[in-house]
Amino acid sequence: MSTAQDSPQNTQSDASEVDVQLTRPGGLSYLEIPAADARQSAAFYQDVFGWTVRGEDGDQPKFSDQTGHLIGRWVTGRAISRKPGLLPYIYVDRIEEVVKRVGSNGGEIVKAPYREGNLWVSIIRDPAGNVLGVWQENKG
Repeated sequence: MSTAQDSPQNTQSDASEVDVQLTRPGGLSYLEIPAADARQSAAFYQDVFGWTVRGEDGDQPKFSDQTGHLIGRWVTGRAISRKPGLLPYIYVDRIEEVVKRVGSNGGEIVKAPYREGNLWVSIIRDPAGNVLGVWQENKG
């Protein structure tokens, strides 16, 4: 987090206060996602996962997930995570629908949804080539 503007600040009230949704001890709250084209990546995460994007007209758009517990931005000039090292997984409600949106938004399906115990899991790539997982609980 390089500047106060880029840090997890509450943009809804006093900019000097950290949003209480982000202050969960041990909780992941801020993420910088490598991107070849930050605007394209922002559109992907917005369309595929429903994340809220701010500053999409700039070079480093920022996001918040649907819960408000995770915020961050897309950054260029950083190594893309093409091979899983740290492999983040995003929880979704309808994995089949989410995976269908991946390809049409510039991403790639690495591994189609499969069962893992009582879960459905899939591995995808975002438009920059970052590998990430999606999962949902088997609800029937």
